[in-house]
Amino acid sequence: MVGILDRSRRKLMGAVVTGASVGLLFRGSRIKAAEKMTKQQAEYRDAPNGIYSCGMCTLFEKPKSCKVVEGEVSEDGWCKAFALAD
Repeated sequence: MVGILDRSRRKLMGAVVTGASVGLLFRGSRIKAAEKMTKQQAEYRDAPNGIYSCGMCTLFEKPKSCKVVEGEVSEDGWCKAFALAD
């Protein structure tokens, strides 16, 4: 009888650990998505701001992505999150 209880307890603990891991995984992906701004929030535009453009920004990820703005962005675009490389 004790052996059966030990196995049941192990199964329960395994399920709890697995459930917690999955919960953290989903929570992490929601947080990451929530960190990005919409184009409207970033005041994104498809044209550069003078000589400054997304292509010069440290947040730009080729070919058409940004670390802080959702969706596709143009290399020639610009937003208020612009960060010039040192």
